[in-house]
Amino acid sequence: MTFRLDRRTALRGFVHGSMVAVGLPLLDIFLDNHGEAMAATGAPLPIRFGTWFWGLGVNPPRWFPDKVGADYDLKVELEPIRALKHKINILSDFSVPLDGKPNLPHTSGGVGIRTGMALDAERGLPGPSFDVLISDQIGTRSRFRSLELSATGDPRNSLSGRGNGNLNPAEVSAASLYTRIFGPGFRDPNSATFTPDTLAMARRSVLSGITDQRQALAARLGTADRQRLDQYFTSLRQLEKQLDVELTKPEPMQACILPKGVAERPVNAEIENVMVNHQLMTDLLVMAMACDNTRVFNMNFNNGASSLTRIGSTITHHQLTHEEPLDSMLGYQPDATFFVAKCMEAWHYFVNALDSVKEGNGTMLDNSLVFAHSETEFAKFHTIDNIPMMTAGSAGGRIRTGIHVAGDGTPVSRVGLTLQQAMGVSVDRWGTNSMETNKTIKELLI
Repeated sequence: MTFRLDRRTALRGFVHGSMVAVGLPLLDIFLDNHGEAMAATGAPLPIRFGTWFWGLGVNPPRWFPDKVGADYDLKVELEPIRALKHKINILSDFSVPLDGKPNLPHTSGGVGIRTGMALDAERGLPGPSFDVLISDQIGTRSRFRSLELSATGDPRNSLSGRGNGNLNPAEVSAASLYTRIFGPGFRDPNSATFTPDTLAMARRSVLSGITDQRQALAARLGTADRQRLDQYFTSLRQLEKQLDVELTKPEPMQACILPKGVAERPVNAEIENVMVNHQLMTDLLVMAMACDNTRVFNMNFNNGASSLTRIGSTITHHQLTHEEPLDSMLGYQPDATFFVAKCMEAWHYFVNALDSVKEGNGTMLDNSLVFAHSETEFAKFHTIDNIPMMTAGSAGGRIRTGIHVAGDGTPVSRVGLTLQQAMGVSVDRWGTNSMETNKTIKELLI
């Protein structure tokens, strides 16, 4: 007789006369022979995508490797990633052509990377960011299409959105993030029971009931208004899909454990508080993904024109990059560089947190693709070519890791196109004007 189990198997018994049920972890018996899919259904382990942003760049000679390809060398400012170097790629020498448009300091670079477009004015995003396009592909079957987070306390610290100047606001408090994820709407995937939320059922019914009216209204509008209406209902359709998810019993997840509550704490740009806030948010985000509540995220460690300070000081990171003289002996600005070191320390904490969660034959990081970048190369001069960028994780085996790729001055939109294709988005060409490209980074794609 064949011994069979599936992911909904629970151990049941009685305690003091009451029935209890305990879900099982993600045992090898639940997986296929490769440890990459559920044996019973063939459903693959979830693949996640996210971005991690830090502002004001780096000191290029102290950050970029000299060696291109595998086994790249680690400069002093990248030293924090040493233990995970084999899972992290470095991207250098990609350009952000502006086609005659002005270089808007601390804005043009990041927006160009995320949208493949040159920015006309400081008014949000001119088009959809690639994380949104990826979330349309992989984020529709999770409770949150994506989670946007900012460790510095500014909800406008975001480079995610659908365009027309709009940004997805970022969550700024770890305590609020905990309530949002693990509060009343949380569905424990390992619970033996599941009761659909009646409010979600009502909201789903209301959205479904306006389909005919929506189509009739669209037929009476001009082209521009139809585009605005379509963008609006794209968001509503996403909400409708999310409500469908809330009305469906989730699959059990091995690493999902309801974390303890998070107390309110200072939320500001003081680096001592930002580091703690970032760590708390990272841990909550990792557990949200372990519980399959989201598969897409955008973590902003600090903002572009970095407002980071140190407790007891009024001088910001941004001020230091412009006002602190280069130390003639060191060759860099030591006080400004202190914040670069903190950014890289935080990046290692983030990547290591994902790599610490075991999934199948690998880790959550192995089943993720995280894209990290800044908005400038060397902040003192607002340079936007050769902006430092990295990827971490192999997206379930779709991305090679542990290599340094030099772009040879080609448009940075190649990066966005490559990330989208790696995550299953059906796109052959991306970007506008000089950033329009059909050339992926073949060194990365498997």
